[in-house]
Amino acid sequence: MLKRLISYYKPYRKLMLLDMAFAFLLSALDLFYPVITGNIIDEYVPRRQLRPLLIWMAVLLILYLIKAGAKFVVNCYGHLVGVRMQMDMRREVFAKLQSLPFSYFDNHKTGVIMSRIINDLMDITELAHHGPEELFIAVVTLTGAFVILAGSSLPLTLMIFAFIPVVMLVGLRKKRNMRLAFADMRKEIGYVNADLESSIAGIRVSRAFTGSEHEMERFGESHERFRRSREHSYRVMADYMAVSHLMTDLLYWLALAASGLFAYQGRITSGDLVQYILYVTLFMNSIKRLVDFAEMYEMGMTGFVRFTELMDCESEREAPHADELGRVRGQVEFRDVSFSYGDGESVLEHVSLRIEAGQKVALVGPSGSGKTTMCHLLPRFYDSSAGRILIDGKDIRGVTLRSLRQNIGIVQQDVFLFNGTIRENIAYGNFAARQAEIEAAARRARIHDYIVSLPEGYDTQVGERGVKLSGGQKQRIAIARVFLKDPAILILDEATSALDNVTEMAIQQSLDELCAGRTTLVVAHRLSTIQGADKIVVLTETGVQEEGTHQELLARDGLYAELYRSQFQDR
Repeated sequence: MLKRLISYYKPYRKLMLLDMAFAFLLSALDLFYPVITGNIIDEYVPRRQLRPLLIWMAVLLILYLIKAGAKFVVNCYGHLVGVRMQMDMRREVFAKLQSLPFSYFDNHKTGVIMSRIINDLMDITELAHHGPEELFIAVVTLTGAFVILAGSSLPLTLMIFAFIPVVMLVGLRKKRNMRLAFADMRKEIGYVNADLESSIAGIRVSRAFTGSEHEMERFGESHERFRRSREHSYRVMADYMAVSHLMTDLLYWLALAASGLFAYQGRITSGDLVQYILYVTLFMNSIKRLVDFAEMYEMGMTGFVRFTELMDCESEREAPHADELGRVRGQVEFRDVSFSYGDGESVLEHVSLRIEAGQKVALVGPSGSGKTTMCHLLPRFYDSSAGRILIDGKDIRGVTLRSLRQNIGIVQQDVFLFNGTIRENIAYGNFAARQAEIEAAARRARIHDYIVSLPEGYDTQVGERGVKLSGGQKQRIAIARVFLKDPAILILDEATSALDNVTEMAIQQSLDELCAGRTTLVVAHRLSTIQGADKIVVLTETGVQEEGTHQELLARDGLYAELYRSQFQDR
Protein backbone atom coordinates (compact mmCIF):
# COMPACT_ATOMS: atom_id res chain seq x y z
CA MET A 1 0.00 0.00 0.00
CA LEU A 2 2.84 2.40 0.89
CA LYS A 3 4.56 1.59 -2.42
CA ARG A 4 1.36 2.51 -4.25
CA LEU A 5 1.20 5.86 -2.44
CA ILE A 6 4.85 6.58 -3.24
CA SER A 7 4.12 6.06 -6.96
CA TYR A 8 2.13 9.32 -6.92
CA TYR A 9 5.35 11.22 -6.11
CA LYS A 10 6.92 10.17 -9.41
CA PRO A 11 5.76 13.12 -11.58
CA TYR A 12 6.93 15.56 -8.90
CA ARG A 13 10.10 13.89 -7.65
CA LYS A 14 12.25 16.93 -8.56
CA LEU A 15 10.02 19.23 -6.51
CA MET A 16 10.05 16.72 -3.66
CA LEU A 17 13.85 16.44 -3.72
CA LEU A 18 14.07 20.24 -3.68
CA ASP A 19 11.72 20.32 -0.69
CA MET A 20 13.72 17.68 1.19
CA ALA A 21 17.04 19.41 0.41
CA PHE A 22 15.81 22.66 1.90
CA ALA A 23 14.22 20.78 4.80
CA PHE A 24 17.67 19.34 5.52
CA LEU A 25 19.18 22.84 5.29
CA LEU A 26 16.48 24.15 7.64
CA SER A 27 17.13 21.49 10.29
CA ALA A 28 20.92 21.93 9.95
CA LEU A 29 20.62 25.71 10.46
CA ASP A 30 18.55 25.14 13.61
CA LEU A 31 21.52 23.23 15.07
CA PHE A 32 23.90 26.18 14.67
CA TYR A 33 22.36 28.63 17.14
CA PRO A 34 23.02 26.63 20.34
CA VAL A 35 26.60 25.87 19.19
CA ILE A 36 27.37 29.53 18.45
CA THR A 37 25.76 30.57 21.74
CA GLY A 38 27.90 28.05 23.65
CA ASN A 39 31.09 29.31 21.99
CA ILE A 40 30.23 32.93 22.77
CA ILE A 41 29.66 32.11 26.46
CA ASP A 42 32.77 29.90 26.76
CA GLU A 43 35.26 31.88 24.68
CA TYR A 44 34.45 35.33 23.34
CA VAL A 45 32.73 36.87 26.38
CA PRO A 46 35.25 35.61 29.02
CA ARG A 47 38.19 36.67 26.80
CA ARG A 48 36.48 39.93 25.82
CA GLN A 49 37.02 39.22 22.09
CA LEU A 50 34.76 41.74 20.35
CA ARG A 51 35.79 41.09 16.75
CA PRO A 52 34.96 37.31 16.74
CA LEU A 53 31.75 38.11 18.64
CA LEU A 54 30.63 40.59 15.96
CA ILE A 55 31.68 38.24 13.16
CA TRP A 56 29.60 35.40 14.59
CA MET A 57 26.65 37.75 15.15
CA ALA A 58 26.86 38.68 11.46
CA VAL A 59 27.15 35.01 10.49
CA LEU A 60 24.12 34.19 12.65
CA LEU A 61 22.12 36.98 10.99
CA ILE A 62 23.01 35.66 7.53
CA LEU A 63 22.03 32.14 8.64
CA TYR A 64 18.66 33.48 9.80
CA LEU A 65 18.08 35.06 6.38
CA ILE A 66 19.02 31.78 4.67
CA LYS A 67 16.72 29.98 7.10
CA ALA A 68 13.83 32.29 6.13
CA GLY A 69 14.44 31.47 2.45
CA ALA A 70 14.60 27.74 3.19
CA LYS A 71 11.37 28.02 5.19
CA PHE A 72 9.68 29.69 2.20
CA VAL A 73 10.83 26.94 -0.18
CA VAL A 74 9.72 24.16 2.20
CA ASN A 75 6.30 25.71 2.84
CA CYS A 76 5.67 26.73 -0.78
CA TYR A 77 7.09 23.94 -2.92
CA GLY A 78 6.28 21.21 -0.41
CA HIS A 79 2.64 22.26 -0.49
CA LEU A 80 2.76 22.37 -4.30
CA VAL A 81 3.71 18.69 -4.29
CA GLY A 82 0.76 17.90 -2.01
CA VAL A 83 -1.70 19.98 -4.05
CA ARG A 84 -0.63 18.44 -7.36
CA MET A 85 -0.80 14.92 -5.96
CA GLN A 86 -4.26 15.70 -4.62
CA MET A 87 -5.35 16.99 -8.03
CA ASP A 88 -4.05 13.82 -9.69
CA MET A 89 -5.89 11.61 -7.21
CA ARG A 90 -9.09 13.64 -7.43
CA ARG A 91 -8.95 13.51 -11.24
CA GLU A 92 -8.44 9.75 -11.09
CA VAL A 93 -11.24 9.14 -8.62
CA PHE A 94 -13.66 11.38 -10.56
CA ALA A 95 -12.81 9.54 -13.77
CA LYS A 96 -13.35 6.28 -11.91
CA LEU A 97 -16.79 7.42 -10.77
CA GLN A 98 -17.72 8.03 -14.42
CA SER A 99 -16.98 4.38 -15.19
CA LEU A 100 -18.58 2.70 -12.18
CA PRO A 101 -21.82 0.75 -12.75
CA PHE A 102 -25.15 1.96 -11.39
CA SER A 103 -25.04 -0.78 -8.78
CA TYR A 104 -22.17 1.03 -7.02
CA PHE A 105 -24.30 4.17 -6.58
CA ASP A 106 -27.23 2.02 -5.46
CA ASN A 107 -25.14 0.73 -2.55
CA HIS A 108 -23.20 3.88 -1.56
CA LYS A 109 -24.60 7.15 -0.28
CA THR A 110 -23.68 10.35 -2.07
CA GLY A 111 -22.33 11.87 1.16
CA VAL A 112 -19.97 8.94 1.68
CA ILE A 113 -18.67 9.22 -1.89
CA MET A 114 -18.16 12.97 -1.43
CA SER A 115 -16.25 12.30 1.79
CA ARG A 116 -13.89 9.98 -0.09
CA ILE A 117 -13.26 12.59 -2.76
CA ILE A 118 -12.76 15.54 -0.39
CA ASN A 119 -11.93 14.58 3.21
CA ASP A 120 -9.92 11.42 2.51
CA LEU A 121 -7.85 13.12 -0.18
CA MET A 122 -7.10 16.01 2.18
CA ASP A 123 -5.75 13.53 4.75
CA ILE A 124 -3.72 11.74 2.07
CA THR A 125 -2.11 14.92 0.76
CA GLU A 126 -1.35 16.16 4.26
CA LEU A 127 0.59 12.94 4.73
CA ALA A 128 2.12 13.15 1.24
CA HIS A 129 3.51 16.62 1.84
CA HIS A 130 4.06 17.01 5.58
CA GLY A 131 4.79 13.35 6.37
CA PRO A 132 8.22 12.91 4.76
CA GLU A 133 9.17 16.46 5.61
CA GLU A 134 8.23 16.24 9.31
CA LEU A 135 9.91 12.86 9.70
CA PHE A 136 13.05 13.95 7.85
CA ILE A 137 13.50 17.21 9.80
CA ALA A 138 12.84 15.48 13.14
CA VAL A 139 15.34 12.68 12.44
CA VAL A 140 18.03 15.10 11.16
CA THR A 141 17.55 17.46 14.10
CA LEU A 142 17.63 14.75 16.77
CA THR A 143 20.58 12.99 15.13
CA GLY A 144 22.53 16.23 14.72
CA ALA A 145 21.79 17.32 18.26
CA PHE A 146 22.83 13.94 19.61
CA VAL A 147 26.15 14.03 17.75
CA ILE A 148 26.92 17.61 18.86
CA LEU A 149 25.92 17.07 22.49
CA ALA A 150 27.64 13.68 22.72
CA GLY A 151 30.86 15.50 21.93
CA SER A 152 30.43 17.46 25.14
CA SER A 153 29.18 14.64 27.38
CA LEU A 154 27.90 11.28 26.20
CA PRO A 155 26.45 10.21 29.62
CA LEU A 156 24.50 13.48 29.96
CA THR A 157 23.27 13.23 26.35
CA LEU A 158 22.08 9.64 26.83
CA MET A 159 20.31 10.66 30.05
CA ILE A 160 18.35 13.42 28.32
CA PHE A 161 17.65 11.44 25.13
CA ALA A 162 16.33 8.50 27.18
CA PHE A 163 13.45 10.74 28.30
CA ILE A 164 12.44 11.63 24.70
CA PRO A 165 10.59 8.31 23.90
CA VAL A 166 8.54 8.74 27.09
CA VAL A 167 7.52 12.26 26.04
CA MET A 168 6.71 10.98 22.54
CA LEU A 169 4.55 8.06 23.66
CA VAL A 170 2.58 10.19 26.12
CA GLY A 171 2.07 12.92 23.50
CA LEU A 172 0.99 10.43 20.83
CA ARG A 173 -1.56 8.80 23.11
CA LYS A 174 -3.04 12.10 24.26
CA LYS A 175 -3.17 13.50 20.74
CA ARG A 176 -4.89 10.38 19.44
CA ASN A 177 -7.55 10.77 22.15
CA MET A 178 -7.98 14.40 21.11
CA ARG A 179 -8.31 13.45 17.43
CA LEU A 180 -10.97 10.85 18.20
CA ALA A 181 -12.88 13.35 20.33
CA PHE A 182 -12.82 15.99 17.59
CA ALA A 183 -13.78 13.37 14.99
CA ASP A 184 -16.81 12.54 17.14
CA MET A 185 -17.60 16.25 17.35
CA ARG A 186 -17.44 16.58 13.55
CA LYS A 187 -19.77 13.59 13.26
CA GLU A 188 -22.27 15.30 15.57
CA ILE A 189 -21.96 18.49 13.50
CA GLY A 190 -22.93 16.38 10.49
CA TYR A 191 -26.03 15.12 12.31
CA VAL A 192 -27.00 18.67 13.30
CA ASN A 193 -26.52 19.85 9.71
CA ALA A 194 -28.57 16.92 8.39
CA ASP A 195 -31.40 17.70 10.80
CA LEU A 196 -31.25 21.38 9.87
CA GLU A 197 -31.29 20.60 6.15
CA SER A 198 -34.24 18.24 6.58
CA SER A 199 -36.18 20.74 8.71
CA ILE A 200 -35.54 23.67 6.38
CA ALA A 201 -36.34 21.65 3.24
CA GLY A 202 -39.54 20.38 4.85
CA ILE A 203 -40.60 23.69 6.43
CA ARG A 204 -43.83 23.78 4.41
CA VAL A 205 -44.78 20.28 5.54
CA SER A 206 -44.03 21.00 9.20
CA ARG A 207 -46.09 24.21 9.05
CA ALA A 208 -48.96 22.43 7.29
CA PHE A 209 -49.02 19.70 9.96
CA THR A 210 -48.28 22.12 12.83
CA GLY A 211 -45.11 20.17 13.54
CA SER A 212 -42.95 23.08 14.74
CA GLU A 213 -42.81 21.80 18.31
CA HIS A 214 -41.85 18.32 17.12
CA GLU A 215 -39.08 19.80 14.94
CA MET A 216 -37.81 21.85 17.89
CA GLU A 217 -37.72 18.70 19.99
CA ARG A 218 -35.80 16.77 17.33
CA PHE A 219 -33.36 19.63 16.86
CA GLY A 220 -32.94 19.95 20.61
CA GLU A 221 -31.91 16.29 20.91
CA SER A 222 -29.22 16.48 18.22
CA HIS A 223 -28.08 19.89 19.48
CA GLU A 224 -27.69 18.52 23.01
CA ARG A 225 -25.60 15.61 21.70
CA PHE A 226 -23.42 18.11 19.87
CA ARG A 227 -22.99 20.20 23.04
CA ARG A 228 -21.89 17.17 25.05
CA SER A 229 -19.54 16.06 22.28
CA ARG A 230 -18.00 19.51 21.98
CA GLU A 231 -17.51 19.89 25.73
CA HIS A 232 -15.89 16.44 25.85
CA SER A 233 -13.55 17.30 22.97
CA TYR A 234 -12.41 20.48 24.71
CA ARG A 235 -11.80 18.60 27.95
CA VAL A 236 -9.65 16.11 26.02
CA MET A 237 -7.86 19.00 24.30
CA ALA A 238 -7.19 20.65 27.67
CA ASP A 239 -5.81 17.34 28.94
CA TYR A 240 -3.50 17.07 25.90
CA MET A 241 -2.28 20.67 26.25
CA ALA A 242 -1.68 20.34 29.99
CA VAL A 243 0.22 17.05 29.66
CA SER A 244 2.27 18.20 26.65
CA HIS A 245 3.30 21.39 28.48
CA LEU A 246 4.13 19.30 31.55
CA MET A 247 6.33 17.03 29.41
CA THR A 248 8.08 20.07 27.97
CA ASP A 249 8.65 21.53 31.43
CA LEU A 250 9.93 18.18 32.73
CA LEU A 251 12.38 17.92 29.84
CA TYR A 252 13.59 21.46 30.54
CA TRP A 253 13.85 20.58 34.23
CA LEU A 254 15.80 17.40 33.48
CA ALA A 255 18.14 19.19 31.09
CA LEU A 256 18.72 22.03 33.54
CA ALA A 257 19.16 19.76 36.58
CA ALA A 258 21.42 17.22 34.87
CA SER A 259 23.53 19.71 32.92
CA GLY A 260 23.74 21.99 35.98
CA LEU A 261 25.01 19.07 38.04
CA PHE A 262 27.53 18.11 35.35
CA ALA A 263 28.70 21.75 35.08
CA TYR A 264 29.03 21.97 38.88
CA GLN A 265 31.20 18.85 38.78
CA GLY A 266 33.31 20.41 36.03
CA ARG A 267 32.40 17.73 33.48
CA ILE A 268 30.95 20.30 31.03
CA THR A 269 31.46 24.05 30.54
CA SER A 270 28.94 26.84 31.11
CA GLY A 271 28.55 27.13 27.35
CA ASP A 272 27.75 23.43 27.14
CA LEU A 273 25.12 23.89 29.84
CA VAL A 274 23.44 26.62 27.79
CA GLN A 275 23.63 24.41 24.70
CA TYR A 276 21.76 21.63 26.48
CA ILE A 277 19.05 24.05 27.59
CA LEU A 278 18.68 25.53 24.11
CA TYR A 279 18.55 22.12 22.47
CA VAL A 280 15.54 21.17 24.62
CA THR A 281 13.41 23.46 22.43
CA LEU A 282 14.66 21.65 19.32
CA PHE A 283 13.93 18.33 21.04
CA MET A 284 10.36 19.33 21.76
CA ASN A 285 9.81 20.60 18.22
CA SER A 286 11.21 17.33 16.86
CA ILE A 287 9.05 15.28 19.22
CA LYS A 288 6.00 17.26 18.13
CA ARG A 289 6.93 16.59 14.50
CA LEU A 290 7.22 12.85 15.17
CA VAL A 291 3.88 12.80 17.02
CA ASP A 292 2.28 14.74 14.16
CA PHE A 293 3.82 12.34 11.65
CA ALA A 294 2.53 9.27 13.50
CA GLU A 295 -1.00 10.71 13.60
CA MET A 296 -0.74 11.97 10.03
CA TYR A 297 0.43 8.56 8.85
CA GLU A 298 -2.48 6.81 10.53
CA MET A 299 -5.09 9.19 9.10
CA GLY A 300 -3.44 9.48 5.68
CA MET A 301 -3.04 5.74 5.16
CA THR A 302 -6.61 5.14 6.36
CA GLY A 303 -7.77 7.65 3.74
CA PHE A 304 -5.53 6.06 1.11
CA VAL A 305 -6.99 2.61 1.84
CA ARG A 306 -10.49 4.05 1.30
CA PHE A 307 -9.25 5.77 -1.87
CA THR A 308 -7.81 2.53 -3.25
CA GLU A 309 -10.99 0.63 -2.33
CA LEU A 310 -12.92 2.96 -4.64
CA MET A 311 -10.24 2.88 -7.34
CA ASP A 312 -10.19 -0.93 -7.25
CA CYS A 313 -13.97 -1.25 -7.70
CA GLU A 314 -14.89 -2.98 -10.93
CA SER A 315 -15.81 -0.54 -13.68
CA GLU A 316 -18.58 -1.07 -16.20
CA ARG A 317 -17.59 -4.09 -18.20
CA GLU A 318 -16.93 -3.82 -21.90
CA ALA A 319 -15.89 -6.60 -24.27
CA PRO A 320 -12.10 -6.60 -24.89
CA HIS A 321 -12.57 -5.96 -28.61
CA ALA A 322 -15.96 -4.26 -28.55
CA ASP A 323 -17.24 -2.94 -31.88
CA GLU A 324 -18.51 0.55 -32.61
CA LEU A 325 -22.26 0.34 -33.07
CA GLY A 326 -22.56 3.24 -35.50
CA ARG A 327 -25.92 4.77 -36.42
CA VAL A 328 -28.63 2.12 -36.03
CA ARG A 329 -32.06 1.60 -37.58
CA GLY A 330 -33.48 0.81 -34.14
CA GLN A 331 -34.69 -2.77 -34.12
CA VAL A 332 -34.61 -3.98 -30.48
CA GLU A 333 -35.00 -7.53 -29.25
CA PHE A 334 -35.05 -8.98 -25.73
CA ARG A 335 -34.33 -12.71 -25.92
CA ASP A 336 -35.20 -14.74 -22.83
CA VAL A 337 -33.88 -11.96 -20.55
CA SER A 338 -33.74 -12.42 -16.78
CA PHE A 339 -32.44 -9.98 -14.19
CA SER A 340 -32.05 -9.67 -10.43
CA TYR A 341 -30.45 -6.96 -8.31
CA GLY A 342 -27.71 -7.57 -5.76
CA ASP A 343 -30.15 -8.83 -3.13
CA GLY A 344 -30.88 -11.84 -5.35
CA GLU A 345 -34.59 -11.07 -5.76
CA SER A 346 -35.63 -11.68 -9.34
CA VAL A 347 -37.14 -8.71 -11.20
CA LEU A 348 -37.39 -10.13 -14.73
CA GLU A 349 -37.71 -13.80 -15.67
CA HIS A 350 -37.37 -15.09 -19.23
CA VAL A 351 -38.74 -11.96 -20.91
CA SER A 352 -38.78 -12.01 -24.71
CA LEU A 353 -39.88 -9.00 -26.74
CA ARG A 354 -39.22 -7.80 -30.29
CA ILE A 355 -39.58 -4.15 -31.30
CA GLU A 356 -39.28 -3.29 -34.97
CA ALA A 357 -37.39 -0.18 -36.07
CA GLY A 358 -39.60 2.91 -35.75
CA GLN A 359 -42.23 1.15 -33.60
CA LYS A 360 -43.67 2.72 -30.46
CA VAL A 361 -44.05 0.08 -27.76
CA ALA A 362 -45.58 0.79 -24.35
CA LEU A 363 -44.81 -1.19 -21.19
CA VAL A 364 -47.59 -1.30 -18.61
CA GLY A 365 -48.25 -3.36 -15.53
CA PRO A 366 -48.28 -3.24 -11.74
CA SER A 367 -45.40 -1.69 -9.77
CA GLY A 368 -42.41 -4.00 -9.45
CA SER A 369 -43.11 -5.87 -12.69
CA GLY A 370 -39.79 -4.72 -14.24
CA LYS A 371 -40.84 -1.97 -16.67
CA THR A 372 -38.15 0.53 -15.63
CA THR A 373 -35.63 -2.30 -15.27
CA MET A 374 -36.07 -3.16 -18.95
CA CYS A 375 -35.39 0.48 -19.79
CA HIS A 376 -32.19 0.35 -17.72
CA LEU A 377 -31.01 -2.87 -19.35
CA LEU A 378 -31.21 -1.49 -22.89
CA PRO A 379 -28.45 1.17 -22.46
CA ARG A 380 -26.61 -1.31 -20.17
CA PHE A 381 -26.96 0.68 -16.96
CA TYR A 382 -27.23 -2.85 -15.62
CA ASP A 383 -26.34 -6.12 -17.33
CA SER A 384 -28.93 -8.86 -17.62
CA SER A 385 -28.37 -11.97 -15.50
CA ALA A 386 -29.33 -14.23 -18.42
CA GLY A 387 -30.47 -13.90 -22.00
CA ARG A 388 -29.47 -11.42 -24.68
CA ILE A 389 -30.50 -7.93 -25.80
CA LEU A 390 -29.92 -7.08 -29.45
CA ILE A 391 -30.04 -3.88 -31.47
CA ASP A 392 -30.23 -4.40 -35.23
CA GLY A 393 -29.24 -7.99 -34.54
CA LYS A 394 -26.06 -7.07 -32.60
CA ASP A 395 -25.66 -8.17 -28.98
CA ILE A 396 -25.25 -4.99 -26.94
CA ARG A 397 -22.56 -6.68 -24.81
CA GLY A 398 -20.34 -6.78 -27.88
CA VAL A 399 -20.41 -3.05 -28.65
CA THR A 400 -18.79 -0.10 -26.87
CA LEU A 401 -20.88 1.53 -24.18
CA ARG A 402 -20.30 4.97 -25.68
CA SER A 403 -21.57 4.00 -29.15
CA LEU A 404 -24.52 2.16 -27.60
CA ARG A 405 -25.64 5.09 -25.46
CA GLN A 406 -25.13 7.60 -28.27
CA ASN A 407 -27.99 5.83 -30.04
CA ILE A 408 -30.38 6.00 -27.07
CA GLY A 409 -32.20 9.04 -25.70
CA ILE A 410 -33.97 8.99 -22.33
CA VAL A 411 -36.66 11.25 -20.87
CA GLN A 412 -37.53 10.35 -17.29
CA GLN A 413 -40.10 11.39 -14.75
CA ASP A 414 -37.51 13.00 -12.47
CA VAL A 415 -35.68 15.40 -14.77
CA PHE A 416 -32.18 16.28 -13.63
CA LEU A 417 -30.81 19.65 -14.67
CA PHE A 418 -27.24 20.64 -13.89
CA ASN A 419 -26.51 23.84 -12.02
CA GLY A 420 -25.77 26.08 -14.99
CA THR A 421 -27.54 27.89 -17.80
CA ILE A 422 -30.46 26.75 -19.93
CA ARG A 423 -28.11 26.65 -22.93
CA GLU A 424 -25.65 24.36 -21.12
CA ASN A 425 -28.42 21.98 -20.07
CA ILE A 426 -29.87 21.67 -23.58
CA ALA A 427 -26.37 21.32 -25.07
CA TYR A 428 -25.88 18.21 -22.93
CA GLY A 429 -27.54 16.41 -25.82
CA ASN A 430 -24.69 17.43 -28.12
CA PHE A 431 -21.75 19.34 -26.70
CA ALA A 432 -20.59 20.36 -30.18
CA ALA A 433 -23.95 21.93 -31.09
CA ARG A 434 -24.08 25.54 -32.31
CA GLN A 435 -26.48 28.11 -30.89
CA ALA A 436 -28.80 27.79 -33.89
CA GLU A 437 -29.08 24.02 -33.33
CA ILE A 438 -29.80 24.54 -29.63
CA GLU A 439 -32.55 27.04 -30.45
CA ALA A 440 -34.01 24.69 -33.06
CA ALA A 441 -34.19 21.89 -30.49
CA ALA A 442 -35.85 24.28 -28.02
CA ARG A 443 -38.44 25.29 -30.63
CA ARG A 444 -39.30 21.65 -31.31
CA ALA A 445 -39.71 21.15 -27.54
CA ARG A 446 -41.91 24.29 -27.47
CA ILE A 447 -39.76 26.03 -24.87
CA HIS A 448 -37.93 28.59 -27.06
CA ASP A 449 -40.55 31.36 -26.68
CA TYR A 450 -40.42 31.07 -22.90
CA ILE A 451 -36.61 31.13 -22.85
CA VAL A 452 -36.29 34.28 -24.98
CA SER A 453 -38.85 36.02 -22.76
CA LEU A 454 -36.43 35.75 -19.83
CA PRO A 455 -34.09 38.71 -19.17
CA GLU A 456 -31.00 36.60 -19.77
CA GLY A 457 -32.53 34.25 -22.32
CA TYR A 458 -30.52 31.10 -22.88
CA ASP A 459 -27.95 32.31 -20.33
CA THR A 460 -30.52 32.11 -17.51
CA GLN A 461 -29.27 30.09 -14.56
CA VAL A 462 -31.60 27.17 -13.76
CA GLY A 463 -30.43 26.80 -10.13
CA GLU A 464 -29.55 23.60 -8.31
CA ARG A 465 -31.41 20.68 -9.94
CA GLY A 466 -33.42 23.26 -11.96
CA VAL A 467 -35.13 24.70 -8.87
CA LYS A 468 -35.90 27.99 -10.65
CA LEU A 469 -38.03 26.26 -13.27
CA SER A 470 -41.43 24.56 -13.11
CA GLY A 471 -41.85 20.84 -13.64
CA GLY A 472 -43.18 21.37 -17.15
CA GLN A 473 -40.35 23.72 -18.11
CA LYS A 474 -37.74 21.25 -16.87
CA GLN A 475 -39.42 18.48 -18.83
CA ARG A 476 -39.37 20.56 -22.01
CA ILE A 477 -35.65 21.25 -21.57
CA ALA A 478 -35.11 17.51 -21.16
CA ILE A 479 -37.05 16.95 -24.39
CA ALA A 480 -35.01 19.64 -26.18
CA ARG A 481 -31.87 17.90 -24.97
CA VAL A 482 -32.98 14.64 -26.64
CA PHE A 483 -34.04 16.48 -29.84
CA LEU A 484 -30.49 17.82 -30.01
CA LYS A 485 -29.03 14.36 -29.45
CA ASP A 486 -31.23 12.90 -32.21
CA PRO A 487 -31.02 9.24 -31.14
CA ALA A 488 -32.45 6.33 -33.12
CA ILE A 489 -33.98 4.77 -29.98
CA LEU A 490 -36.01 6.66 -27.40
CA ILE A 491 -36.98 5.68 -23.85
CA LEU A 492 -39.80 7.55 -22.11
CA ASP A 493 -39.88 6.41 -18.50
CA GLU A 494 -42.98 7.89 -16.83
CA ALA A 495 -42.05 11.11 -18.64
CA THR A 496 -45.26 12.99 -17.82
CA SER A 497 -46.64 11.21 -14.78
CA ALA A 498 -45.50 13.96 -12.35
CA LEU A 499 -47.26 16.72 -14.34
CA ASP A 500 -50.80 18.03 -14.13
CA ASN A 501 -53.23 17.09 -16.88
CA VAL A 502 -53.05 20.42 -18.73
CA THR A 503 -49.25 20.49 -18.76
CA GLU A 504 -49.14 16.81 -19.68
CA MET A 505 -51.38 17.36 -22.71
CA ALA A 506 -49.18 20.27 -23.88
CA ILE A 507 -45.95 18.33 -23.44
CA GLN A 508 -47.44 15.21 -25.04
CA GLN A 509 -47.43 17.05 -28.37
CA SER A 510 -43.69 17.60 -28.08
CA LEU A 511 -43.20 13.98 -27.10
CA ASP A 512 -45.25 12.77 -30.08
CA GLU A 513 -43.02 14.80 -32.39
CA LEU A 514 -39.94 13.46 -30.61
CA CYS A 515 -41.12 9.86 -31.07
CA ALA A 516 -41.76 10.26 -34.82
CA GLY A 517 -39.40 8.05 -36.82
CA ARG A 518 -37.72 6.60 -33.74
CA THR A 519 -37.99 3.25 -32.01
CA THR A 520 -39.69 4.23 -28.75
CA LEU A 521 -40.07 2.35 -25.50
CA VAL A 522 -42.66 3.99 -23.24
CA VAL A 523 -43.31 3.25 -19.58
CA ALA A 524 -46.59 4.76 -18.47
CA HIS A 525 -49.15 4.42 -15.71
CA ARG A 526 -51.60 6.76 -17.40
CA LEU A 527 -53.01 4.53 -20.11
CA SER A 528 -54.54 7.49 -21.93
CA THR A 529 -51.05 8.50 -23.13
CA ILE A 530 -50.28 5.18 -24.85
CA GLN A 531 -53.48 4.29 -26.65
CA GLY A 532 -51.87 5.13 -29.99
CA ALA A 533 -48.84 2.87 -29.39
CA ASP A 534 -48.06 0.30 -32.11
CA LYS A 535 -47.88 -2.34 -29.40
CA ILE A 536 -48.69 -2.49 -25.70
CA VAL A 537 -46.88 -5.05 -23.56
CA VAL A 538 -48.38 -5.97 -20.19
CA LEU A 539 -45.71 -7.07 -17.70
CA THR A 540 -46.24 -8.90 -14.43
CA GLU A 541 -43.85 -10.55 -12.00
CA THR A 542 -44.03 -13.70 -14.13
CA GLY A 543 -43.02 -11.92 -17.36
CA VAL A 544 -44.97 -10.80 -20.43
CA GLN A 545 -48.64 -11.38 -19.67
CA GLU A 546 -50.27 -9.80 -22.73
CA GLU A 547 -49.21 -8.12 -25.94
CA GLY A 548 -51.13 -6.24 -28.64
CA THR A 549 -52.67 -2.92 -29.63
CA HIS A 550 -55.00 -0.98 -27.35
CA GLN A 551 -58.14 -2.24 -29.09
CA GLU A 552 -56.89 -5.84 -29.25
CA LEU A 553 -56.12 -5.93 -25.54
CA LEU A 554 -59.48 -4.42 -24.62
CA ALA A 555 -61.18 -7.06 -26.74
CA ARG A 556 -59.33 -9.85 -24.89
CA ASP A 557 -60.76 -8.53 -21.61
CA GLY A 558 -57.62 -9.53 -19.69
CA LEU A 559 -55.28 -7.70 -17.31
CA TYR A 560 -54.92 -4.65 -19.56
CA ALA A 561 -58.66 -4.24 -19.84
CA GLU A 562 -58.90 -4.49 -16.06
CA LEU A 563 -56.24 -1.80 -15.63
CA TYR A 564 -57.96 0.38 -18.21
CA ARG A 565 -61.39 0.09 -16.55
CA SER A 566 -59.90 0.91 -13.12
CA GLN A 567 -58.50 4.19 -14.49
CA PHE A 568 -61.54 5.20 -16.51
CA GLN A 569 -64.45 3.78 -14.49
CA ASP A 570 -65.64 7.25 -13.48
CA ARG A 571 -65.96 8.20 -17.14
